[in-house]
Amino acid sequence: MNYSFVFPGQGSQEVGMGRSLYDEYDSARAVFDSADKALGFRLSEFIFEGPEEKLQETEFTQPAILTTSIAVYSVLAEITGRSILKPSFMAGHSLGEYTALVASGALSLEDGVKLVHLRGRLMQEAVPIGEGTMAAILGLNSEEIDRVCKQVSGVKGCQAANYNSPGQTVISGHVEAVNDAVELAKEMGARKAVLLKVSAPFHSSLMFPVAEKLEKAASECNWKIPYVPVVVNYSGKPVTEISDIIFALKEQTYNPVLWSASVDYMVNAGSTTFIELGPGKVLSGLIKKCVKGTIVMAGQDKDSLARIREKVDREGS
Repeated sequence: MNYSFVFPGQGSQEVGMGRSLYDEYDSARAVFDSADKALGFRLSEFIFEGPEEKLQETEFTQPAILTTSIAVYSVLAEITGRSILKPSFMAGHSLGEYTALVASGALSLEDGVKLVHLRGRLMQEAVPIGEGTMAAILGLNSEEIDRVCKQVSGVKGCQAANYNSPGQTVISGHVEAVNDAVELAKEMGARKAVLLKVSAPFHSSLMFPVAEKLEKAASECNWKIPYVPVVVNYSGKPVTEISDIIFALKEQTYNPVLWSASVDYMVNAGSTTFIELGPGKVLSGLIKKCVKGTIVMAGQDKDSLARIREKVDREGS
């Protein structure tokens, strides 16, 4: 079976995620406990018990999703009896790219949670609350989206942030420009154009100061060559060299997430099955829209992971 693992980004979080795995599997418990120790506070308490307002804070959301996704990955490895699973590729959406790097062995869990904790804090601090936002636009192609952003951009602009699938793009930038873009997109025939409930304009030029600080922090981590290529958001292509990984992480901070292109690359390289590991099923839905007929499975609890195990065992890894 030619398959790839994908890991979700911010927005998939919910209070209680991963708790059943923590209670039942040693591998999951070890992941959550290691994250707590690395961060110096009980992240697992926010994840399992809330309050939801705390889990929604970006600096906690990001390590929470990474930790939960790695716990899911670790349980899949445990129940399949394989310490290392053998996908063709790994990839993650925005924050999920960091998860993919941890799962691929390029970055330790401890360094990973500390890096995304910093990432979340820096992103929130980069733009005062109320000055930046994001919006999802459905039904326009990428060229039309670029034209919308160009028309509304003056001193305060906006730009494409996530090319999620054909016909679904997220834009990001200053509130005034994004609001104008939403109205213009509707006039141009967008099927839907709505503001997102986010606290910062992610993947826009407003995040450039964050990128420089993250690059410095990433360069201080203990990196290894990943055992499987990671397809990165910045280019939609795989990287294996450490210098390329750090560069890609820097660039994805203020450049758009090329998710649709990433999926296309993995499919064209032979992946016929995608396995989403972590909370939610957002990526599963996007992948189905990117490539018709692709097999997509999502694992987040005991039952869904058991179905993935059966498929891996039946078709081989």
